[in-house]
Amino acid sequence: MADEKQTGENKHTRHDLKNPKDRDTLKRAADEMLKTRKKDQPEEGAEDAAFAADSAVTEEGAELKNEILRLAADNTELKNQLLRLAADMENLRRRTQRDVNDAKTYAIANFARDMLSVADNLSRALAAIPPEARENDANVKALSEGVDMTERAMMAAMERNGVKKIEPEGHKFDPNFHQAMFEVPDTTVPNNTVTQVVQAGYTIGDRVLRPAMVGVAKGGAKAESPAGKD
Repeated sequence: MADEKQTGENKHTRHDLKNPKDRDTLKRAADEMLKTRKKDQPEEGAEDAAFAADSAVTEEGAELKNEILRLAADNTELKNQLLRLAADMENLRRRTQRDVNDAKTYAIANFARDMLSVADNLSRALAAIPPEARENDANVKALSEGVDMTERAMMAAMERNGVKKIEPEGHKFDPNFHQAMFEVPDTTVPNNTVTQVVQAGYTIGDRVLRPAMVGVAKGGAKAESPAGKD
């Protein structure tokens, strides 16, 4: 009797899946169970999503940092290139300006050097005229005056173009500007003092156009240094 009663109760509580009401009841029960489990257990899917989002942000930040470093390096390299280019342009400007100045100053160097021979011949012509002939002969006097004026005009024109005469007599011998032709025994002046000028020398700008041919003293006291010390 007890078995029959229990079997009857099971039949009474069993849900019939073919019955729509029973299916709805079972579905609601299953939904309630899932909701309860989700509340009690951590949401693994949400944690995975958050981790993936953090990883994406970290990777994006690393890429952005690398891009900033690359741009900074490129900027430094471009700055260095610009500075080198500016320095090269400044050096080029200075070289060009120096070349232009040298061209202006020394363009006539060869011509001026050739004209020195003419000036030397004029000086020799004047030196060859005896003083008494200038005084007693009007023609010779006029000729000598004309040659003298021509020489002075030529030298003035050369000076206007940067050619200057070297005046070495009485100064210490300088191999950069003088060419020693002989030595003169002379104890009245310091040793290596220029005492005679055989041929005048000339400069153009900072360069020697022609060194002066001179005779230097020998046997005198030792010449002092430019500062007046040994």
